Amino acid sequence: MHQHQKHGSSLDAIATALEDLYRTYNKREFVHPDPLEFLYDYDEPLDREIVALVASSLAYGRVAQILKSVEWVLSRMPQPWEFLMSSTPSSLRRAFRGFKHRFTTGDEIAVLLSAARRAIGRFGSLGKCFMSGIGTEDESLIPGLTAFVETLKSEMADSCGSLLPDPAHGSACKRLNLFLRWMVRQDDVDPGGWYNLSPAGLVVPLDVHMHRIALALGFTDRKQADMRTAIEITDAFRGISPADPVRYDFVLTRLGIRDDCDPEGFFGRCGVTMDW
Repeated sequence: MHQHQKHGSSLDAIATALEDLYRTYNKREFVHPDPLEFLYDYDEPLDREIVALVASSLAYGRVAQILKSVEWVLSRMPQPWEFLMSSTPSSLRRAFRGFKHRFTTGDEIAVLLSAARRAIGRFGSLGKCFMSGIGTEDESLIPGLTAFVETLKSEMADSCGSLLPDPAHGSACKRLNLFLRWMVRQDDVDPGGWYNLSPAGLVVPLDVHMHRIALALGFTDRKQADMRTAIEITDAFRGISPADPVRYDFVLTRLGIRDDCDPEGFFGRCGVTMDW
């Protein structure tokens, strides 16, 4: 995909096109295929946050395989909170034995969930664990995310592979920012559950697709899809939607996933031409 910025594109045109896209596609009927759909089965935030951690952790690779893998893991834990709190590290290893999602093993899922269980035991929930790492002066949730990752890693007896990237090392942490979007935002698509956190502090879950879109819209000219770029792109979205900079993340990701979207039409309204 190549992009060409037209000189005629303006932030007003982009804002209008984004809001139109949001009104059209920010609906549950457009969620599939997306690991987010698994969260809708869990009304209780204590269950939902565990499901969100699993679903976001496995959100890499082909979407069909992601959905299969998440479904397999969740099938082993019918009531996630109860399952987790009554488990042990060895029972978790047994439950997920034989699991493989690309380069993630069942043992790594067991290590991640064992750390989550210990953190929940210590703080009361993953949400409270996350909030314990946020300072009153923090404008973004990244310091909280860094502390959250450190807490989970401190509860691990072993490594969970690549399931927990560290924001402190510059990773864009796409999957963890996706996890936060799902748990902090609440609208027709994102179910929420962590009601004490403001969506204003969220950071865009940056992957290759969102990076290309942001480059095309002129929201960044950085070529590396790292945390610095994610924050730069988020700041550009904040210029359009200050209280909810990640508002358009879901609908923009539909452009490359669903055949019923009209990416050329959207970028045309933004004053940008895209060669898909």
